[in-house]
Amino acid sequence: MSEETNEHAASDQQQPNNTLKSRKHKRTKMIIWIASVILLAVVLLLLIRHFNNAKKVKPPPPGIAITTTTATKGDIGIYLTAIGTVTPIYTASITSQVNGLVIAVHFKEGQLINKGDTLIDIDPRLYTATLLQAQGTLERDENLLAQARMDLDRYRKAWIGEAVSKQVLDDQEKLVLQDQGIVKIDQGMVQYDQLQVDFCHITAPIKGRIGLRLVDPGNVVQSAATLTLAVVTQINPITVIFTIPEDDLAQVQARLRVHAKLKVDAFERTAQKIIASGELLTLDNQIDTTTGTIKARAVFDNKGDTLFPNQFINTRLLVNTIQGATLIPASAIQQNGQASFVYVIQNKIAFMRSVTPGVTNAGSTQVTGLNPGEVVANSSFDKLQDKIAVTLPVPAAAPVVPKPAAAATPGSSAP
Repeated sequence: MSEETNEHAASDQQQPNNTLKSRKHKRTKMIIWIASVILLAVVLLLLIRHFNNAKKVKPPPPGIAITTTTATKGDIGIYLTAIGTVTPIYTASITSQVNGLVIAVHFKEGQLINKGDTLIDIDPRLYTATLLQAQGTLERDENLLAQARMDLDRYRKAWIGEAVSKQVLDDQEKLVLQDQGIVKIDQGMVQYDQLQVDFCHITAPIKGRIGLRLVDPGNVVQSAATLTLAVVTQINPITVIFTIPEDDLAQVQARLRVHAKLKVDAFERTAQKIIASGELLTLDNQIDTTTGTIKARAVFDNKGDTLFPNQFINTRLLVNTIQGATLIPASAIQQNGQASFVYVIQNKIAFMRSVTPGVTNAGSTQVTGLNPGEVVANSSFDKLQDKIAVTLPVPAAAPVVPKPAAAATPGSSAP
């Protein structure tokens, strides 16, 4: 009885456990099934997207962004450049021609003076006294000459009347000639002493600018060429001396033969700014064999005093002008060994084209092989190649200018 009871109790306990296991098994299958469905849906979705992407046409790659420039038609000059030195046409070193004491200086340092202006006075009293003595001697000897001539006239009349001998007449004639010689000596002495007095008043020999004062009142000066009292330099006009290579001499001479005025520009040291303009004056008469160049002189009016004596400047000589040339920026020309080329832009495609560069001036180069109006690339050359697509810059929109407010008519009122 007890065994049967135990068996029934065990069977009753095992029956709920089997039911629980069955429910868990079903739930696991359901989860696996749902996960499989989700996975299958994801795979199908990915496959569909892949096929759709495969059907789409890939857009072409974007073109290379560049900047461009347009070939123009214009004139360009053929220039020769060189370093030059500003050289005055005249420079006068003022020295004293007499010995004496400086009593006055009439100029200010750096002053503009005219020819004939008095610069320095030297004490003239000694030379004035000497001049007065020479004038007295001249006056005495002129009177002696006059007396000798009167005696000669009397002797001639007396000789005609046979009152005196021929020897007496001849002696008197020679005496007159001697007195004439003495008078000429006296005249020379007067002129010499007058010059000495004049030299006591030193005047400017040329028009120009005077330099620093080298002598003061109270100084004793000597008539020596080594002692400079002042320096006067002509600055208007003024010249510049520079050199021309002998290889370019022929074309310069050809222009001078037809009396062409060749323009010369003077630049400051950085060669960026023109400070004066003039024209070629002349060429030297020989070529320097050590440098293979010939000296040239250009003249400038220098009204603004922009050129200063002994100043180093950069010169640019205009030899000729090419008219109607095709011009592009020098930066647009590329080199491939000895050949030059540009990228011509047509329908947003870059085409390589060979060109022959010529004269370059102020960043522009004259070329052959290109027509005015054609557009060429001016940047991104490291990325460009023949027949490659490019992207052109979009021009900036013009700013909108607001319209001015209409003026109120008489009798109208604001709302």
